[in-house]
Amino acid sequence: MTSTSAPRIAIVGAGPGGLTCARILQRHGIAVTVHDRDAGPDARDQGGTLDLHADGQIALREAGLLDAFFRLARPEGQEMRQLDPAGTVLFHHVPEPDERFKPEIDRGVLRGLLLDSLRPGTVHWGRTLRAVTGPADGPRQLRFADGTTLEYDLVIGADGARSTVRRALSAAEPRYTGVSFLEAWFHDVTTRHPDLADLVGQGSAAAADGERGLFAQRNGGDHVRVYVIQRVPADWIAAEGLTVRDTDGIRARLLDRFRDWSPRMRRLVSDNDGLYVDRPIFALPVPHTWEHRPGVTLLGDAAHLMPPLGVGVNLAMLDACELALALARHDTVDEAVRAYERTMLPRSVETARALDGAAEHLLSTELPDFAAAEQG
Repeated sequence: MTSTSAPRIAIVGAGPGGLTCARILQRHGIAVTVHDRDAGPDARDQGGTLDLHADGQIALREAGLLDAFFRLARPEGQEMRQLDPAGTVLFHHVPEPDERFKPEIDRGVLRGLLLDSLRPGTVHWGRTLRAVTGPADGPRQLRFADGTTLEYDLVIGADGARSTVRRALSAAEPRYTGVSFLEAWFHDVTTRHPDLADLVGQGSAAAADGERGLFAQRNGGDHVRVYVIQRVPADWIAAEGLTVRDTDGIRARLLDRFRDWSPRMRRLVSDNDGLYVDRPIFALPVPHTWEHRPGVTLLGDAAHLMPPLGVGVNLAMLDACELALALARHDTVDEAVRAYERTMLPRSVETARALDGAAEHLLSTELPDFAAAEQG
């Protein structure tokens, strides 16, 4: 994009996708502003760990951050154990010392890396977006909850599952998949939960019996997160007369539901430090596409929310990379967005179709494909 055009570009959402897009744009001399509803970078927990495979690493290379990423990542986090409800190890993958296929990094650490790479003042915090308005041929207007309105030539929606920017392109709403996560946190596991630390190892451990499952994930800082996976109504906690703050009541329900599992495995649902976090799993209808409209586009979960099966952040960062490069290489914003959407939409539809209904696989007793391949 020629410097004389000086388009006004806004990204809504300071997650990995939005920040990656901003970083690559700035590396190509393109000005950009990021708006995020959080009061600041530390306003809330950023979630657990994630693995960055080829797509995410390609984006970080374009962002000039791949070496920094490898210094912060935990390659040992690629360790994977598949257990049964008794706690017996069915499969165990131990990564090679130099394995870089999909190293783990805490979401907060990745976000910090991206934030620190941006020019000061790029991210405007405390900006809750209410609507995207403006004529079809632009410019677009962002209307915020504080009453302010800002005008841009391009609005990039990187604002996640409940995207406000999406409404300017699509009437689609995420639908409940029928599977829900309940997140439990364990701190100082080496000292306070040594049995759990030994069970999970340096990476992750999963177990399921067809109706319920557990996925335990080692995080940095000697933390472990456990995701209790259930096929339940999205409002199951309220339906049982509980609230998310009723830790004892939820714990009693979980111990009853996992009563046939071994005492060691049951500790994964009962010995957590603090409150549980309710995370019902939603996904956008498949396929989710839209007719091109000037001045607005989407990336990441805003464009293609899917079940959490290891592709979400990687796809978001690939989207971000391709959109930023398109804006750098085309003469106009509209040409760039059209080129980006021609590639991104078919890719996201193909991936979403492959994962449609796949949340149920989280409860399967079958070994993962990579485990079967190694055993074969």
